[in-house]
Amino acid sequence: MRAMLEGNRVSRISVRGFAVASATAVTTVGAVVGVAAGNPQAAPEKFEATAADATLLADIPAGEQAQVQVASLTQQAEAQAAAADTAAQQSAWEAARVQAAKDAEAKKAAAEEKAEQERAEKEKKEREDRERASRDAARDASSFATQSSYSVAEVQAMARQMIPGDQFQCFSNIVERESTWNYRAQNPSSGAYGLVQALPGSKMASAGADWRTNPATQIKWGLNYMNERYGSPCGAWSFWQANHWY
Repeated sequence: MRAMLEGNRVSRISVRGFAVASATAVTTVGAVVGVAAGNPQAAPEKFEATAADATLLADIPAGEQAQVQVASLTQQAEAQAAAADTAAQQSAWEAARVQAAKDAEAKKAAAEEKAEQERAEKEKKEREDRERASRDAARDASSFATQSSYSVAEVQAMARQMIPGDQFQCFSNIVERESTWNYRAQNPSSGAYGLVQALPGSKMASAGADWRTNPATQIKWGLNYMNERYGSPCGAWSFWQANHWY
């Protein structure tokens, strides 16, 4: 019977000990603060309560005290784990933001590079088309009947049939300034000859043996020269405007 009573007493004390264990330190601090704040009347009671609680806490069996300590350590570990998870999430978000910015920059650079390649390919195709049209037109030079002489209007009409439509005005601008459409024009100083003032004039023999007297042969050679050296008559005209020669 005595053993049972003592067991009940320990159990009650243990339960109460658990209830007040966490409050003991708070109570003690409160008492100290009360004294420091000039309230000495409240201090004795609180100190007495603290002493009683401490006595009860001392009555808690060692095994149960270990459980309290383990529970406290577990809470600390959980708090540290939660903080670590939050830090890891923030780090992951920042890394994702940086990577997204890098991906966007790379995507922009790739798009610009692709656009540049497409532009270059388009220009190349247009140039090839012009050159092809020019070659086709140049082959038609032999279709003009040979005459003993040609007027400016006749020479210009020949050129319109041989030069691609979008290049004729540029070709005309150069010829107008080089020879005023005189297919027999010769520079007394340099020896340049013909509509496009080939230097020397004998270069035009690659387009036909009649280069001295046939405007079509001169136009054929001049067109090929402008295409090969400047990409087109308009390319040659741009250079001429900047340098007053081509």
